[in-house]
Amino acid sequence: MKVLHRELAGFAVAGLAAYGADLVLFLWLRGPAAFDPIAAKVLSFLAGCTVAYLGNALGTYRRRTVGLREYAVFFAVNLAGAAVQLFCLGVSHYGLGLTSARADTVSGLGVGMVLATCLRFWGTRTIVFRSAAGARGTRTTWTG
Repeated sequence: MKVLHRELAGFAVAGLAAYGADLVLFLWLRGPAAFDPIAAKVLSFLAGCTVAYLGNALGTYRRRTVGLREYAVFFAVNLAGAAVQLFCLGVSHYGLGLTSARADTVSGLGVGMVLATCLRFWGTRTIVFRSAAGARGTRTTWTG
């Protein structure tokens, strides 16, 4: 249980840093850099994924193998999380007809974010940085 709490805390810190990087880059790209919204969001999403991956690889799961395979799988898990958020928004907005800005915020950034975060934590813990008894107490191995 102690390990799970440590992983949750590390995952949360990495996630907050990633959210900050995503938000700041998106705002800069949309503002002073004058990028269109889709390009800005794609680039900020990639930056956020990279910050989250590095935070988890060098912090939360530093004793497990990290490398390009793990980054690719981490990116896929994050895309799945984004799909969950979009799905929640779509169901609420188009399926249930809840079309106000508040309903979109609650479904996409409330319910969707909670479900996506659960999926991301599970995926990061069990798929990306596989938990193995032999991995405990070992140093990080970088693979390319």
